[in-house]
Amino acid sequence: MTQTHERSGQAAGYDEMHILWISEGMSCDGDTVSITAATQPAIEDVVGGVIPGLPKVHLHNKVLSPSLGGEDYLAPFRAAARGELEPFMLVIEGSVPNENINGDGYWTSLGNDPATGDPMTVNTWIDRLAPRAWAVVAIGTCATYGGIHAMAGNPTGCMGLADYLGWDFRSTGGLPIVNVPGCPVQPDNFMETLTWVLYHAAGSAPPPPLDEMLRPQWLFGKTVHEGCDRGAYYEQGDFAGDYNSPKCQVKVGCWGPVVNCNVPKRGWMAGIGGCPNVGGICIACTMPGFPDKFMPFMDMPPGGNLSSTLIKPYGAFIRRMRGITNHTANREPRWRHNREALTSGYDPRWRP
Repeated sequence: MTQTHERSGQAAGYDEMHILWISEGMSCDGDTVSITAATQPAIEDVVGGVIPGLPKVHLHNKVLSPSLGGEDYLAPFRAAARGELEPFMLVIEGSVPNENINGDGYWTSLGNDPATGDPMTVNTWIDRLAPRAWAVVAIGTCATYGGIHAMAGNPTGCMGLADYLGWDFRSTGGLPIVNVPGCPVQPDNFMETLTWVLYHAAGSAPPPPLDEMLRPQWLFGKTVHEGCDRGAYYEQGDFAGDYNSPKCQVKVGCWGPVVNCNVPKRGWMAGIGGCPNVGGICIACTMPGFPDKFMPFMDMPPGGNLSSTLIKPYGAFIRRMRGITNHTANREPRWRHNREALTSGYDPRWRP
């Protein structure tokens, strides 16, 4: 069905691509719900084929699937596991539990084994599908780094997909795992990344550039603080004392200065919202160390007291100087009047 083709001066690409989306990892399905709000591009536009240059996309996701469910829904997954469905992209949502410590049961599953009738664990699906996948994408912090389910004290031994498959994993398309973290994922961050991977599959784009934690560099290369509307308050040593204030929230628990995330710049839906933009602190949900390294969430970060103390005298001085300049700039020049004499300094002597 799917044919490769050559473009002038470009590598062979694919005309069609199946996306096998498994959200049966340790997950709340929040990432699937989140991407339904994407607009850059919308998931409907990708699946509907209205994005120029993309392969035809066949999406297999339980929330967005038009199938009847059951074996009808599982058919493409089983075909891919047998090597009868190519090419396909594997999207994993939810953290991967350690089934070696499941006792007499299992942690999470998708469907049943036709031969034995036993539940098929997510780990089994990953083992069968990942080695055949043209690309492997982890959506959300649970799938990328383990997230909430992998915090200290958890009984499941949860981990991120790269911890399970290995950080040196490469797909049949030669790509490392593509991690798009967020709890849940920012919808346009994921759809933009997915679109880049699809353009790469079509042979019309290079592989997406990833950082050392396998995140898209262009999305996670800056900190929350660097794109935050409240950043100037920090520079001026002006800090919020409660969550109703529009000022910098470092003292009330915000981790923005050290967190890689673009949500303050991008917003959440249609450029609107995003944690600090609407009065919420950054709790570092895109970070590999989340949540353990950032709790208790409402406490000031360890370096917050020192940094805010050091910036305060500088910030107070700068704030005062800017206030004086602001007062001056808010006054019109004195020659703007309706009196009989021109006082603007106009001098026509330069004329011949």
